[in-house]
Amino acid sequence: MAIYHFSAKVISRSSGSSAVASAAYRSAQRLHDDRLDRSHDFTNKAGVVHSEVMLPDAAPERLGDRSALWNEVEKTELRKDAQLSREIEFAIPRELSQQQGIELARDFVRSEFVERGMIADLNVHWDIGADGLAKPHAHVMLSMREVGEDGFGKKVRDWNRTELISAWRERWADHVNERLASLDIDARIDHRSLEAQGIELEPQTKIGAPSLRMGPEADRLIEHHAIARENGERIIANPDIALNAITKSQATFTRRDIAMFVHRHSDGKEQFDRALSAVQSSPDLVALGKDGRGNERFTSRDMIEAEARIERASALIARREQFRLRGQAREHALATAEAQGLVLSGEQRAAFDHVTAGRDLGIVVGYAGTGKSAMLGVAREAWVHAGLSVRGAALSGISAENLEGGSGIASRTIASLEYQWAQGRDLLTASDVLVIDEAGMIGSRQMERVLSAANEAGAKVVLVGDPQQLQAIEAGAAFRSIAERHGHVEITEIRRQQSDWQRDATRHLATGRTAEALDAYYEHNMVHTAETRDAAREELIEGWNRERVADPEHSRIILTHTNDEVRALNVLARGKLREDSALGADVSIAAERGTRDFATGDRLMFLRNDRELGVKNGSLGTVQSVSAQRMAVLLDDGRNVAFDTKDYAHIDHGYAATIHKSQGVTVDCAHVLATPGLDQHSSYVALSRHRESVS
Repeated sequence: MAIYHFSAKVISRSSGSSAVASAAYRSAQRLHDDRLDRSHDFTNKAGVVHSEVMLPDAAPERLGDRSALWNEVEKTELRKDAQLSREIEFAIPRELSQQQGIELARDFVRSEFVERGMIADLNVHWDIGADGLAKPHAHVMLSMREVGEDGFGKKVRDWNRTELISAWRERWADHVNERLASLDIDARIDHRSLEAQGIELEPQTKIGAPSLRMGPEADRLIEHHAIARENGERIIANPDIALNAITKSQATFTRRDIAMFVHRHSDGKEQFDRALSAVQSSPDLVALGKDGRGNERFTSRDMIEAEARIERASALIARREQFRLRGQAREHALATAEAQGLVLSGEQRAAFDHVTAGRDLGIVVGYAGTGKSAMLGVAREAWVHAGLSVRGAALSGISAENLEGGSGIASRTIASLEYQWAQGRDLLTASDVLVIDEAGMIGSRQMERVLSAANEAGAKVVLVGDPQQLQAIEAGAAFRSIAERHGHVEITEIRRQQSDWQRDATRHLATGRTAEALDAYYEHNMVHTAETRDAAREELIEGWNRERVADPEHSRIILTHTNDEVRALNVLARGKLREDSALGADVSIAAERGTRDFATGDRLMFLRNDRELGVKNGSLGTVQSVSAQRMAVLLDDGRNVAFDTKDYAHIDHGYAATIHKSQGVTVDCAHVLATPGLDQHSSYVALSRHRESVS
C-alpha cells in the first residue's frame, strides 16, 4: 500500500557533515573531498537505481558533475557552522514500477526545486526491506544559494520559509495522487497528520542508518520503539484503527497490505503477531474473494457502509423528478444552440433529454471528443432558463477548467466545494444542479460525501464519465456501480475529429486497441521517427512552426509526457517565434518555477487556481502586454485578465504542456512527442485532442 513520507533537513558543518560525503553516500559513488583532502567511497552501497544532477537554466554546465558541484559548495561556504545543503526525502509508492517511480520523482524535483532556481542532486533508492518488499524512496540534495553562469551567489532566504516546506509536502501528495489516478492505481496518499486524517495513532519518528548504528540506547531509537509499541497496543485494543487507516488510501486490500501496516505500527514479533491476529479476526474485516491475480482481497465494514450510503443517496436522488423540465425551457435551449450553429446529434439529443427531462440523477458516459461538454452547455441553457442554478465540479483544477470552458458551467474542484461546505458557505440548495465531470476518478468516500450532501439539500446530480472509467477495476468503482444500478446514456459518436478514419482511431484508443489506432495514423503519414530525442524535438518543432505560419488562425498545442520535455519544447518553440519577429521585447519575470522571459505575443500557461483572477491550473492565453511588474493576458476562452506578477507568479510558457494537463482540451492541431512513459491511457488522451490533425 502507498505510504506518505516527506521530510526536510539541513546538512550542516555544525553537525559534522560534509556535502561531498553526503552526496557520495546517497549516490553510492566515490567522491574526493578537496577541503578535507580525502575520498569518500560508498560504491559498495546497493539499491541506487537512478542518480543525476539537475540544473536550472542559469547554472553553468560544470556543476552538472556531482564532485565539482559539492566541492564548489564546500569552497563557497566559509563558516565553520555553514549550512551546506537542504535534503528532501520522500517515499515513492511501491505500486509503481522503477521507471514510473523515477519519472514521478524527476517530474516533481524539476517543477518544485529546479524551476525555482535550485540545483538538485536526485538519487532514487529501491531498497529491499526486512520483509522482502521494496522500499522505494528518493533523496534530493538541494543548493541553498542563487546560481548564475559564474557560479554561486547569495543565499536565498525565501527557500528557508516554513510555509514553503508545508507547500512542498502538500504538493508531493497531490503530485503522487494525480499520477496514481492517471495510471488507474487504487491507492492514495495524504500529507495531513494522522490526527487530521482521523487515524488514532501516534506519528512515529523515522529511523535511519545512523540511529541504528548508535545502538539501542539512541534517544531517537528509544522514542521510535516506544511509539510503535503504544500504537501496537492501540491496534490490538481496537483493530478498526488499522482498517480505517488502510481504507483511507485504498478501497480494497490484501493480507500483505494488512501485515505491512501492522509491521509499521508495532514493536517486535510478539506484538506484531498479536496485532495482526486482532486485525485479521476483526468482525469489521470483510472478505471479497480473489482478484484477477489470485490474491484474496478485503475491505472494511465501514467502507461497505460508505458504499451502502452511496447507494441510498443515489437511489433517493434517482427516485425524484423535481428537476424534470417542461418543453418550453428545453426548446428554448435547443433553439438557442441551433442559432449559434450547434445542432445536437441523435446521441447528444438523447443525453440532453436524459439529463433535463428525466430523473434527478443523470449519468452520461462518452468517449473523448463525442461532444459531452457541448451537450451539457445546451442543458445548462435549459436549466438556467428554468430559473435553476448550475454548478460544475471535477477532481482536478484543469478538469474543472475544461468543464467550464466546454459547457459554460461555472466549475471548481470537489475538494474546494467540500472545503466551502465545511465552512458553511456555498451550500447546495433545492434549486441547484450539480454536474460532476470525470466521475470515474472519484473515490468511494468522496463520492458518498458529495451525493449525501446533494440528497440532503434536494439538489440534482449529473455524473459524467468515460467508458474507460466504467472499466476501471477499483479507482472508478463508485461511478461504475451507480451507472450499472441506475442506468446511463452513452455518447459513442466521435464528433471532435473531422475525418471518419480519425474518429475510428479515437474509438480504438478508447477501447484499448491502441495499436490499430497508431497503424491508422502511420498509414496517413502522421507518425514520424527520429534517431535521437534531440532530433525528434527539432523535427516536431519544425512541423509545428510550418503549420503555425501556414495556418495562423488554427489553434494548436504540443504535448509530451514529462515537465522536462515541456520545458525543452517551450524553449524551441519560442525560438521560432523570435526568429520570425513574432514576439515583442523580452521582460524577465521572477516566476514561481524560476526566471522566465515573456514578451507580447507569447503563449502563457497558468499553473495555479486563482478564483479572483478567474484562472485555473492549466489555463492558456496569449500575452497582450508585459512589464516587470504587470502582465495582461487574453485567455483562450476570450476573457481578458491582468495581474501584478508579485501577487501571481505561477506562470510559464504555454506552447507545450504535459498530456496530463491537456485532458479536456480541444485544438485544431496537436503535436505529440512520444517518449518512454507514454502508455495506453496517455496515448488515448494525447491522440484525441485534435479536430484536424495530430503529428
